[in-house]
Amino acid sequence: MKIVHFHFGKEGGAERFFVHLVNAFAKRGVEQKVIIRPGRSWRSNFHESVEVKESHFRTASLDRVLLPFFVRSLIEKWKPDCVLGWMPKGAKLVPNISGPVKLVRLGDYPTSLRKFRNIDTVVCNTPGIARHVRDLGWQRGIEVISNFTDMASVPPVDRDILDTPKNAYVVSSSGRFVPRKGFDVLVRMLADRPDIYLWLIGGGEEEQNLKALATKLSVAERVRFAGWQKDPRPFIAASDCFAMASKHEPLGNVVLEAWAQGVPVISTRAEGPSWFMRDEENGLMVDIDDHNAFGRAVHRFRSDCALVEKIVEGGSQTLQKMFSEDAVVNAYTALIYSGRSLS
Repeated sequence: MKIVHFHFGKEGGAERFFVHLVNAFAKRGVEQKVIIRPGRSWRSNFHESVEVKESHFRTASLDRVLLPFFVRSLIEKWKPDCVLGWMPKGAKLVPNISGPVKLVRLGDYPTSLRKFRNIDTVVCNTPGIARHVRDLGWQRGIEVISNFTDMASVPPVDRDILDTPKNAYVVSSSGRFVPRKGFDVLVRMLADRPDIYLWLIGGGEEEQNLKALATKLSVAERVRFAGWQKDPRPFIAASDCFAMASKHEPLGNVVLEAWAQGVPVISTRAEGPSWFMRDEENGLMVDIDDHNAFGRAVHRFRSDCALVEKIVEGGSQTLQKMFSEDAVVNAYTALIYSGRSLS
């Protein structure tokens, strides 16, 4: 099998899953070529068999004109079985050409279908996104195939790296520092929880605002900014629990990563977690923007070891049942070979 991927994302959980899927295909002997933005920190994580080309594909760039011609020539000469555009921007590059199955993979809610005109089947990573695409008027193929994460346990980092006492209770969280991720809620939580440390793994436009908020609330001495990490799992593994405070979250790859490390999870009732999480079974769920509820959930984990064991086991079971590598790769393979939607 041969696959061409177009992915113009930046940094984050969606990009980590992209690399995971490409490498999973590579392990099965699938030949792949990928086109990504220049300078991505995760470029070196691809399997050695994967051929990588870099392009901005920006509106005001020569690549915007030349890249579509390159892609059409590549497909005509290499004859892939599948052309897979990631997110609407990747879908826009998929040409109107016969031969390969033409897919777009969505991990968020699109605002329109105008970039999908050459797509045969839309692959959504949650049922909610699939319903949204249908509501927009999509009449062609649609399939729900979710994500998977690396389930291997990794050694935790030494807490000294982030100047954190070994006996401190640490809440970790990771992602892009943008308003919708709700990291400010976790900082506010610390104001009433004087014995908790917060590790924020990632970066983005809100970082200075978060630091200013921590200073304003007099909790800066207990907030650690770990920066962008090629692999956040060792930091998550070194924490006592993981918190996801998103106001809007189509799936929540970071929850899967925490489960894989045996770390109990607290999450808002955002779209994705509301699909695959069950309160007090595989995590604790709280209302969006409720920092007090996060604090109460952390207290429950600290005071109830039996609850933590139950939550960790529930997360592991959900991971195996819904988000295994074999199930996801098999579903993509079947869809590509069928040449149509499985729905």
